[in-house]
Amino acid sequence: MVDQITADVAIAGAGPVGLGLAIDLAQQGKSVVLLEKTTQLHRIPKGQSLTQRTGEHFRRWGIAQAVRDASPIPPAFGNAGLIAYGQLLGNHYHDWFQRSKVRPYYFADNERLPQYLLEDVMRQRASELPGVRLITGASVTGVTQDATAATLAYQSADASSQGQVKAAYAVGCDGARSVVRELAGIEQDTDHQGPRMALLVFRSVELDGLLARYPGKTIFNVMSPALDGYWQFLGRVDLQGGWFYHAPVPEHATKDNFDFAAYLYDVVGARFDVTFEHIGFWDLRISMANRYQNGRVFIAGDAAHSHPPYGGYGVNTGFEDATNLSWKLVACLNGWGGPHLLPSYTTERLPVFKSVSQDFIGRMIADFSDFCARHDPQRDRQAFEQAWQQRTRADDIDVTEFLPHYAGSPLVAGQAGAQSGAKGKHTVRAQAGYHLAPQPLPDGSDLWDHLGGAFVLLNFGQSPATGEAFEAAAQAMGVPLRHAHHPSAALREAYGCNSVLVRPDLFVAWVEQSEAVDAAQMVAQAVGA
Repeated sequence: MVDQITADVAIAGAGPVGLGLAIDLAQQGKSVVLLEKTTQLHRIPKGQSLTQRTGEHFRRWGIAQAVRDASPIPPAFGNAGLIAYGQLLGNHYHDWFQRSKVRPYYFADNERLPQYLLEDVMRQRASELPGVRLITGASVTGVTQDATAATLAYQSADASSQGQVKAAYAVGCDGARSVVRELAGIEQDTDHQGPRMALLVFRSVELDGLLARYPGKTIFNVMSPALDGYWQFLGRVDLQGGWFYHAPVPEHATKDNFDFAAYLYDVVGARFDVTFEHIGFWDLRISMANRYQNGRVFIAGDAAHSHPPYGGYGVNTGFEDATNLSWKLVACLNGWGGPHLLPSYTTERLPVFKSVSQDFIGRMIADFSDFCARHDPQRDRQAFEQAWQQRTRADDIDVTEFLPHYAGSPLVAGQAGAQSGAKGKHTVRAQAGYHLAPQPLPDGSDLWDHLGGAFVLLNFGQSPATGEAFEAAAQAMGVPLRHAHHPSAALREAYGCNSVLVRPDLFVAWVEQSEAVDAAQMVAQAVGA
């Protein structure tokens, strides 16, 4: 007998992205069924470095404090990184990945914790929401759709039971080897193929002592001339001797024939106690689906784009997929989303990941490779020292210029010829297609409390006429919109405008450039009508 279940949205994969999408939808009153093929959480500490933007999602989902409490590394310790040349205990190193530099532009702090601890918190939150049903041990075996629904067929691990989830929409959040992507006929391309990599998870209290010379550091990247730009990446899991390490290894390496302890001693530059808890292997590649939608079936997170765990871009990008897609699904389920709204999920998100791939991950690999090829302390010590000092003084662009945006989206009133991507300059000034930065309000309230869940027209001018026009236009189209009128010269100066229309995902749809505006046309554009 086949179990038949109905829901507004069916999601394959109950990792962080699937859980985030489910929570976001359920908090907006939608029913969700999550199908997860595993029956217990893994204990591999991946997906740890979380941005301030991701912290905003946690705040919206009501789990910010729970995430903070679950972190094995308290914020007071620090969450910054370091790049070293040759060996970690050598003489050449500089600060790296200091996320605190962009904190003023977001409504939350960044966090750091292993993915399995984050999933614990998210599953607990999902269990509190009556609209979410999680089915574990359920592998997707089929994806079908018609004009009104998408159906995910599934079976238990031992094939003793089967079921179907029929929903208005289905979303594959089921990882880089996504079954949903394959069955939905969504093609994927590999943009970059690299070496075989090892992931080591180990414990070493002595290593904690060796690296005490770098206070406040949780991630360490060692630049090796022999690795053609690929990373030797060491990170803390906790403050009691828990560590992970990613690095290239020979193609023939196995758990039994490769001396991983010696490999660690060499990259650190000293011997220390080490007890391995996990030794695994993976192939370094950057892959991306050529679209994120086929009819009523969507993909998100690693199912849509996958890359090496460099810089924590993967899970953070996946969360942004979820929040971008969530409000658009809700809009269409509630009847106010236009015919171009759901296609805009691909239009907005695909260029962002392409930029992440090229402007950050690919660029960092090329940067390491180029530096090592040009500068060698054995060949020319003086030239090397000068070049290293330039790196030390350089801005941390992997953080300061990481700014996913939708400047080229058809949903926003941006500049002609603008392109969406992940690279930009953080500023408080409101820009169409960009995330809205926080500012203090005149009445002392938190701007955060005025945003989210609907479109919001922030009006800083003396006249409420613009807001009234937008309210009328939104009401006529059934679009949820709140008008927040806060007359303030300081806000006009900070944001560079009199009014700004903010989407449910906190991205700017429109910035007032003149007194003349067609509110109805602007609202229609913002909802893909």
